[in-house]
Amino acid sequence: MAALTPTATTPAAAVPGKDAPSGRRGNAGTRRRPRAWRGIVLALAAIYFVAPLLSSFVFTVHIPGQGISFDAYTGIFSEDGFTESLLLSLGLAAATIALALLLAVPALIAVRLGPARLRPIVEVVCMLPLVVPPIALVTGITTVLRWGPDHLSRTPLYQTFLAVQDESFPIVLVLAYTVLALPFVYRSLDAGLRAIDVPTLVEAARNLGAGRLYVILRVILPNLRSSLAGASFLTLALVLGEYTIASLLGFRPFAVWIVVVSGAEARMSVAVSILSLLITWALLLVLSRAGTRTVAAPAATPAPPVSGKE
Repeated sequence: MAALTPTATTPAAAVPGKDAPSGRRGNAGTRRRPRAWRGIVLALAAIYFVAPLLSSFVFTVHIPGQGISFDAYTGIFSEDGFTESLLLSLGLAAATIALALLLAVPALIAVRLGPARLRPIVEVVCMLPLVVPPIALVTGITTVLRWGPDHLSRTPLYQTFLAVQDESFPIVLVLAYTVLALPFVYRSLDAGLRAIDVPTLVEAARNLGAGRLYVILRVILPNLRSSLAGASFLTLALVLGEYTIASLLGFRPFAVWIVVVSGAEARMSVAVSILSLLITWALLLVLSRAGTRTVAAPAATPAPPVSGKE
């Protein structure tokens, strides 16, 4: 029987220690190739994004026949309307983020805990602004704002129509921006809720005596920190760059102010655009850091030494 049993032969390439240099060269080649392609792709992406910024910066500081001048940047802060428009945009962004999260978070948590047939309805409602052009949205808002004072002048709602159009802080823009931001907020929160078992967490917390508000604030929201930061991230970028609705409604946030300034001084408008990018990146970096911050785990208690004798 021993003579009939075939002996397993080990390939030369699989023998340890044999052809080791060639094997190492093959592994190094397969490892270096993706790294090289990765570096090429990152370099092309850097050129694609950085080259326009560098060109814009050179345009703002280089004046033909005069040399280098930073007047376009030093004159931004003294330009009429810069501080007011920037603060207005930041205030609108903060209010939009708060309102969008206040509407979306309880609704999505309730849908997760409620019947599954409600999820498609909520998804369709939240994604509907993607198929409605902003120009159609602002046309409907304008029609309502014109219709209200004419027909409700003798009712308490008349003052409401005037209050939402206050130029110092137009609430109508917050409402419009909230509608535009709903698809992005929904997708970000939905991805976070899919990653955790919401019914189990809620049931466990309720069994321990926690109330509904406590469960949302202390159990679910900490697990959605990254999703909340992502939703805030997208909403902030949308509000700071939105121009169509604010311009057609006659308000002047930061994006509209940049376009107004560009008609007078081209170099200053480009300098303001670069500055707005830096401000936006800084704010987004703060939000991303807030979303990825983790709570330090308590130090583990060292185990007692094991004795050699039983």
